[in-house]
Amino acid sequence: MTELLEELEKKRQIANNEAERHRRLRDELNEKTKEWVEKRDQLNAKVKELVEEASKHKEMRDTLNAQVKEAKENRDLWNKKVSELNEKVMKLKKENLPKNGPPISRLKRDLKNLEFKQMTSVLTPEKERELIEMISQLQLQIKEREKALEQNAEIKNAVKELKEAREKAEMYHKMVAELAEKAQAEHDKMIELYEQADKLRKEADEAQEKFIETKLKADEEHRKHIECIRQVHDYDKIVTGLKQKARKARKKKEESTALKEAEEIFERFKRGEKLSTEDIMALQKSGYL
Repeated sequence: MTELLEELEKKRQIANNEAERHRRLRDELNEKTKEWVEKRDQLNAKVKELVEEASKHKEMRDTLNAQVKEAKENRDLWNKKVSELNEKVMKLKKENLPKNGPPISRLKRDLKNLEFKQMTSVLTPEKERELIEMISQLQLQIKEREKALEQNAEIKNAVKELKEAREKAEMYHKMVAELAEKAQAEHDKMIELYEQADKLRKEADEAQEKFIETKLKADEEHRKHIECIRQVHDYDKIVTGLKQKARKARKKKEESTALKEAEEIFERFKRGEKLSTEDIMALQKSGYL
């Protein structure tokens, strides 16, 4: 019986040590799960922050693109106006040219040809002077005819309108370029932020996977801990039962011994022997008295 109890106590201690080991591992793993959850939540919060910031840049980009579209429409409108006014000015100049002599366009073409000839040809001094004289005459004719045209009120107003239209078209063209550049900058920033968010989201997903993996390990260690605790309790029940059984057997043996001793004392009493106080107490305890 003693050897059996010692063996059971040894097994109980082993089970208890295992239970403690699994409990310690479970607690360590649970701490790790908290760390992974905290990291995941921090990453997801940063992702949300980046996405919100990217959305603001997207909204600004869309607003700027709408302004670019409007500026393009105005630019195209004024370019069309420039074309129309240019045709109007050309028509007015043509209508108001002197009836005699070639048109200004031909005079300018002839002037250009003469200037080219002067720069590229090898001429005698006399021919050079003649050519210079011809160039001067053409320049004078062009200047006089343009001056005459500029003094025409209708042409003057049309030229003014044409200049203003060109300024408007140029203004909207510049606006298109500036707005498009700003819209592109907002788009690039949006893409950059979305890429950062995607990278952090991937890290958050990895943290979530680690959390699940660690949680499963912690649950397994908890299961093993509970299993070992149950084994300890089972050993406790067995040891307690065996000890109770041993106590009962010991008590029964003691009672049997006491009864036998009382029978011997009683026989001595019947033979007339003098009994001691201890003998009398033994008879009382056994039920003889």
